[in-house]
Amino acid sequence: MAFIKNNSALAYLFLVFIISWGLIILLAGPENIPINAEQSKELLPLLYTMMLLGPSIAGILLIGIVEGKEGFRKFRLRLLRWRISIAWYIAALLVTPVLASVLLLILSQFNTDFNLSFFHSENKISLILIGIFTSLFVGIFEETGWSGFLVPKLRQRYNILITGLIVGCFWGAWHFILFWEGDTFYGTLPFLILMGRLFAWLPPFRVFMVWVLDRTDSLIIVILLHASLVFSTTVLVPMTLSGTSLLTWLILWGIILWLVVLLIKILKR
Repeated sequence: MAFIKNNSALAYLFLVFIISWGLIILLAGPENIPINAEQSKELLPLLYTMMLLGPSIAGILLIGIVEGKEGFRKFRLRLLRWRISIAWYIAALLVTPVLASVLLLILSQFNTDFNLSFFHSENKISLILIGIFTSLFVGIFEETGWSGFLVPKLRQRYNILITGLIVGCFWGAWHFILFWEGDTFYGTLPFLILMGRLFAWLPPFRVFMVWVLDRTDSLIIVILLHASLVFSTTVLVPMTLSGTSLLTWLILWGIILWLVVLLIKILKR
């Protein structure tokens, strides 16, 4: 217990990977890792749901071990802090989908692969409702741990940028088991796509999330921000993107988010 309390951030990361990846391997079977395309259609929703248990279980467990009742009191205050400026709600809900939509609209002028998938759907209402439910579900389970425990712990030692980069890189690596494909390490393009998925845009977006949490001290806002990201990348961004089109999106989306980080640095001066 003493070791865990003195190394709580490392303990959290260890538990997150053990729980999430352990459940994935257990459900899919070691022989089915990496998950192939046929399996992913049937198993991916269940696997991703199980994977979300890692951040939430690890966060709640370590709050109890490291901080006890006082930790749960602080967590509850952050989770229920909703009386803040409406501007933060607007920013959390709209910044990400607006940026993604603008980038897609620009890219669609050069390549039809980037057309907003939402506008080509025959069941727009169903797509929106499913997107909202899924996004909130993911945001709640992930941010219970990432922003509920790990970020506050790291902020005791590091500034917003360093905290965001640390959490963002591990956050990206955490997704590896789902993004790893059979040919990932047998070709330059598949490998670059994997690296783009994991590290091109997740670290800068996490810096943005840490900055928002720092300004609002509200888990509700961070959950909504995370939900808007999931909604944007699953409902707005075409899921059919592949090859060079997918890599182009990942790189440009990452550049946009790094520009957001640069703007945050300028605002802090």
